[in-house]
Amino acid sequence: MRCPHLPDGFDFTDPDLLQSRVPHPEFAELRQTAPVWWCAQPTGISGFQDDGYWAVTRHADVKYVSTHPELFSSHTNTAVIRFNESISREQIDVQKLIMLNMDPPEHTRVRQIVQRGFTPRAIRSLEGALRDRARGIVDAALSEADKNDGAFDFVTQIAVELPLQAIAELIGVPQEDRTKIFDWSNKMAAYDDPEYAINEEIGAEAAMELVSYAMNLAAARKECPAKDIVSQLVAAEGEGNLLSDEFGFFVILLAVAGNETTRNAISHGMHAFLTHPDQWELYKRERPVTAAEEIVRWATPVVAFQRTATQDTELGGQKIKAGDRVGIFYSSANNDPEVFEEPDRFDITRDPNPHLGFGGGGPHFCLGKSLAVLEINLIFNAIADVLPDLRLAGDPRRLRSAWLNGIKGLRVIHG
Repeated sequence: MRCPHLPDGFDFTDPDLLQSRVPHPEFAELRQTAPVWWCAQPTGISGFQDDGYWAVTRHADVKYVSTHPELFSSHTNTAVIRFNESISREQIDVQKLIMLNMDPPEHTRVRQIVQRGFTPRAIRSLEGALRDRARGIVDAALSEADKNDGAFDFVTQIAVELPLQAIAELIGVPQEDRTKIFDWSNKMAAYDDPEYAINEEIGAEAAMELVSYAMNLAAARKECPAKDIVSQLVAAEGEGNLLSDEFGFFVILLAVAGNETTRNAISHGMHAFLTHPDQWELYKRERPVTAAEEIVRWATPVVAFQRTATQDTELGGQKIKAGDRVGIFYSSANNDPEVFEEPDRFDITRDPNPHLGFGGGGPHFCLGKSLAVLEINLIFNAIADVLPDLRLAGDPRRLRSAWLNGIKGLRVIHG
């Protein structure tokens, strides 16, 4: 196996890099030459007092790490592969209260409780309301476009709305409070982007405000249960339940994992359709059920998460030491030619499509996958019905982030 040809100091988690592009050529180079590669970093630059991480780029290896939590921990250093050098260890450790950053058996306990709200029956019960909401969102975007010579920002007018409204619908948050959820989740996830002028302290304050909001909601449901997921999770008797603070941290996970990721999938999906007009015409004509999964593969909203080795082990021919951080790069895995025929082709009829956009399997496989697929299907059906002739009016404005493949703005024109 030969050495990869990468520039000195190249780092897949550099937020300046992801603001400009997803490094697909460099991922391809690693998959071919060093699928498990040590990426050196200056000590502390990512918030961790070490000198780098292992970049795991092949589909099979990402799945292996994901499905062996006894070897690769989400809890030790959390699943976030890079914070910034100003964060304290205490601030990192607080995030271990979020389910994403737990290991079995605690993760198993919490997940068994919260998954009651994500059963196929629970998701089906939302479909009618969310279909109406999707249509209403697109109708409102059309009205906005008509006021501005057909132009509007797709992200703010369409992509952000259905994920927020779905979360509000799911957990019983009043719809008028959804903008608060949007603002808090932005502040938690966008700390690397100077446009938002957000630092770790502001992000932590936003997290605490959201936790406080959710805890108050939980307390209200304990006192007066309603027919919503909150009541099921905090007031269930004899089946286990979440404490109020546990519910608060679960809502943080929903706000970031359920809102930011689905929003970005929808934004990338629209951009993909408008840059592949043959696929947009096919979608409008046939509405294939496979489209949502290909949109998620193509977008891969979470570029990478991390795990930490719990013991000395070997992966991809490399000896990994206990305590080493291991980056699992979903964006690379989802373009692995060993798994996907012509992975650089956007194909909404791709089937099978074993992408890892919802995680690589194992205990952390995305709990909200069915809800996300439903939202993507509903919003693009509504767009195809109401705004079938959209076209681009500019390039996407990308988020500066170490681990999110985010779009902040996408100007489009109707008519």
